[in-house]
Amino acid sequence: MTGPAFTVHGRGGDNLALHHAVLQAPSGTVLTVDVQGAEYGHWGEVLAVAARARGIAGLIIDGGVRDTEAMSRMRFPVFSSCSSVVGTRKEWFGQFGGTISVDGARVQSGDLVVADADGVVIVPAAHTHEALEHADDRVAAEEEFMERLRNGATTVDLLRLPRARSAQPGP
Repeated sequence: MTGPAFTVHGRGGDNLALHHAVLQAPSGTVLTVDVQGAEYGHWGEVLAVAARARGIAGLIIDGGVRDTEAMSRMRFPVFSSCSSVVGTRKEWFGQFGGTISVDGARVQSGDLVVADADGVVIVPAAHTHEALEHADDRVAAEEEFMERLRNGATTVDLLRLPRARSAQPGP
């Protein structure tokens, strides 16, 4: 999942802000939410279906979600600090577009969010072009590395690792 962050500052145990964020976030953005790591089911299948219909790319939340199997089946990308079946209130409208903290990382609306099965990276908007160029270079280098491995090169040679003098017996 890749897209610009649409930041949401909410309150733990309250998901009214998330319902309104789905209405306000532009298509293609990643809802990036700070609810202070609260262990409630702030987001689930209902909001995921609504977000998908509005073109939202996915969700990053420093807090809990529920209905994880349903969201996985629908392939709606969700990265959360926990899952919980504990219900939420709907009282606080939240704040949108400011600077938030997600698991200690500072995020501003417009920052680039890149996430996959290995984790989440936030790239400050001012550095997006540079980061994408670096990523392209790295992908090209890794493709060449893999091709050389397929053709018989070894990781010891390619990485210039020290060679053992001879096989050593184990302990």
